[in-house]
Amino acid sequence: MDSFLDLTNTISGWVWGWPMIVLLLGTHIFLTFRLRIPQRKMWTALKISVKKDKGSAGDVSQFAALATSLAATIGTGNIIGVATAISLGGPGAVLWCWLTGIFGIATKYSEGLLAIKYRVKTSDGRMLGGPMYALEKGLNMRWLAVLFCVFTAVASFGIGNAVQANAISVNFSQVTEGWLDPLTARMAIGLLTALLVGAVILGGVKSIGRICSAFVPFMAIFYVIGCIYILCVNGCYLGEAIRLICQEAFSLKASIGGTAGTALMMGARYGIARGLFSNESGMGSAPIVAAAARTRNPVRQALVSSTGTFWDTVVICALTGLVIVTSIIAHPDIDITDGGMLTRKAFGMIPFVGTPLLTFGIFTFSFSTILGWSYYGERAMEYLAGRRSILAYRVVWIVLCFMGSIMSLNVVWNIADIMNALMAIPNLVSLLLLSGVIVRDTRHYLWNKNLDEEGGEIS
Repeated sequence: MDSFLDLTNTISGWVWGWPMIVLLLGTHIFLTFRLRIPQRKMWTALKISVKKDKGSAGDVSQFAALATSLAATIGTGNIIGVATAISLGGPGAVLWCWLTGIFGIATKYSEGLLAIKYRVKTSDGRMLGGPMYALEKGLNMRWLAVLFCVFTAVASFGIGNAVQANAISVNFSQVTEGWLDPLTARMAIGLLTALLVGAVILGGVKSIGRICSAFVPFMAIFYVIGCIYILCVNGCYLGEAIRLICQEAFSLKASIGGTAGTALMMGARYGIARGLFSNESGMGSAPIVAAAARTRNPVRQALVSSTGTFWDTVVICALTGLVIVTSIIAHPDIDITDGGMLTRKAFGMIPFVGTPLLTFGIFTFSFSTILGWSYYGERAMEYLAGRRSILAYRVVWIVLCFMGSIMSLNVVWNIADIMNALMAIPNLVSLLLLSGVIVRDTRHYLWNKNLDEEGGEIS
């Protein structure tokens, strides 16, 4: 097992080397400028995201699709993932994570547009879409679509299930330490999580959408309030934290955190990797559920999809990063080598409710991620093996949710990072090769101010 762990560490380091960083961040930047900086339209996107396009084709509302996407993205990557990036790459990783989100808005916009552009309607009236359909219908590259679905199906069990279930159980066992045996605590919360997940996902995308629409805003508001409180307590260190983050992002030698090698390389690697893990811009997962949205045209849903990265990284991950770095400065004795412990120490600064708030945040964030990723994995399996595979997939998903609660996850984390990168490559290929299509639709609906027009393809 130790040898396999070393192997996955090596592979993860290779796939997240400079080539992947350049491809991912380069695509973000390329699409940002080719689409005339769509980040400028964020206010318009936010307004559209809470409206309903009644009478339009689709399975769920635009907000429900966004909430499901946010449910999948707002997970441990926003809490423990950011702390892990800081512990491994230094405070500079926060800036790289944030920049990934800023530029990633354009990529998430493009993914949402292609999801609607190339979605298909099944014989029973369901809408299916995502990178696999863009690759097959837009580029005639079914072989690459199949590879994307294989990577998605494997990644979903790691990033979307076992990792999240384990985060819930470990945190619960630490809270109940002293009055409940750790293994018993993890088994109990694992069983409860699996039962709750099963009760939701067996109802399909409409059930997942309803739960996420009610769940996501509630959990995000509570978490943001907690972060703001800590930043108020650490207010005198905020300026120093921002300076340190910006300085170390481009420094050749880290002063806090980091591992062997330059701060620039390690900060960029872990910041961008955790940024992708957090907001999934470029990974190709979010457009799978975006394809189910009821929307008048591809660009409206593209704008709605782009708000997911805004909320996830530009707001929540930025707050988490500032909370952790100001806490490190305020308390130099904090152990920065353990991302999970680093987060607990930071939130422990909130009197009485800090630890319960973190426990609640980890449970709700992780639980919602399990729901969202179950849909992604289902659609990938349906593309590979047909609808007959869905029930078996759901059963395995529920079982693994329990197993993930009690297993060691070092190897699973590495495999999740590897699969994230492998998922991103086919998706980025589709975005780059179909960028002309994205520009044409954007020109017609957005630049020419036809956002309210009903329509599909613009040839």
